[in-house]
Amino acid sequence: MSIVISVIIPANNEGAYIGQCLAALLDSDPVPGHALELVVVANGCTDDTVKVARRYQMATSERGWTLKVLDLAEGSKVKALNAGDVAAIGRYRIYLDADVRVSRPLLGQLVAELATDAPRYATGTPLIERSESRLTRIYARFWQNVPFNRSQAPGFGLFAVNAAGRARWAKFPDIIADDTFVRLQFAPSERCQIAACYTWPMVEGLGRLVRVRRRQDKGTREIAKRFPDLLQNEDKARPDILALAKADPWGFAVYGIVILLVRMGQPFSGKEWSRGR
Repeated sequence: MSIVISVIIPANNEGAYIGQCLAALLDSDPVPGHALELVVVANGCTDDTVKVARRYQMATSERGWTLKVLDLAEGSKVKALNAGDVAAIGRYRIYLDADVRVSRPLLGQLVAELATDAPRYATGTPLIERSESRLTRIYARFWQNVPFNRSQAPGFGLFAVNAAGRARWAKFPDIIADDTFVRLQFAPSERCQIAACYTWPMVEGLGRLVRVRRRQDKGTREIAKRFPDLLQNEDKARPDILALAKADPWGFAVYGIVILLVRMGQPFSGKEWSRGR
């Protein structure tokens, strides 16, 4: 009997992205002895996310896999994650943002790391998608070299756990940084970053970068306040600001402007939540 891998994909107005996300999963290399279960959890969608996702029912079935599409009225990523967990049956759980595209070998490499009775957390190697905004490209270039992104398996956009790892927590709590919450359930020695990559997009333009960074910082503070014991599993090194600035002065300048505007509380038009890539 095949071992089931469940891929849980929360989606809020992701009609423009969910198709390519599912297509990449369906193009994955086979994982012998395993079957894939895709669980798309649309939440609070006012676009065609559900309709687009359901177009992949036949292609999924042809591979011997299953696709479940849940349609929740309320827009909440945490509630979507919890609903996806309830619906999923897999021994391994992969939590995937709807705008991420996996590479063909990624699933197999994740499963190889998760195939143990010990608690294990795994993620892939992120590739930042080329942005249309030159400012975002400069920011992304520098951002990839900050200590968090050089730490052991940062896991933004995609993380996976085995059954023993999933037992580390009950439901996802009502927090902003669900990915950080899960990553810090595991000591650095229990986390693994595989070689296979996934493509992860960053928001376009200064205003969106500031809004997303403000939300990320708020999520980090929330973890520290509500779950201080988890911080013992953090492994970020102290940044060598001078070395980073010398290596990429333009990137340092743009990154610094974003941080400065966040700390100044600079308002920008648009809703506070922006695609939290």
